[in-house]
Amino acid sequence: MILARDFYLRANVLKVAKDLLGKYLFTRIDGKTTAGIIVETEAYAGVTDKASHAYGDRRTPRTEIMYAHGGVAYVYLCYGIHHLFNVVTNQAGIPHAVLIRAVVPAEGIETILQRRKKTKLSDSVASGPGMVSEALAIKKSHSGADLMGKTIWLEDRNIQIATRSIICSPRIGVDYAEEDAQLPYRFRVNLRC
Repeated sequence: MILARDFYLRANVLKVAKDLLGKYLFTRIDGKTTAGIIVETEAYAGVTDKASHAYGDRRTPRTEIMYAHGGVAYVYLCYGIHHLFNVVTNQAGIPHAVLIRAVVPAEGIETILQRRKKTKLSDSVASGPGMVSEALAIKKSHSGADLMGKTIWLEDRNIQIATRSIICSPRIGVDYAEEDAQLPYRFRVNLRC
């Protein structure tokens, strides 16, 4: 079942980030449908979170989509190379987002392998946020896409993730965020290919 808008409109970005674990992230791009099971996320708590692109209520052409209502994509280019896919959450005007850091390929595996220039499935095929976007063909041009649309969407396929199996830790690559770099806003589960 496709996740409803209400899933994304919730106020607690940490809860949404945890609840995204085990959900399927689908894309239908260039006539090819691919999907992966989300196994790693990072939460970004908007204007009060020094690691967030919207910290201090920064509004730029790139971050403006973070201020939209929950349930849209925020995709940006990192280091001029990697497209990073985020799910915008909360009500319009509150710039919360969840970065999808890793998925386990689940559908369209041959296409995913071709996109990643791999010959066989392994845990490293989509084990970083840039690799997720490459595997699922998500680009910066998808920023703003409605996640209830026909290009990118998320589904609940009833994978149950026990709270005790979620590994919480600080986020990666946010050393600039001072004390907020140590917040336990990264969430992982161990599902294998």
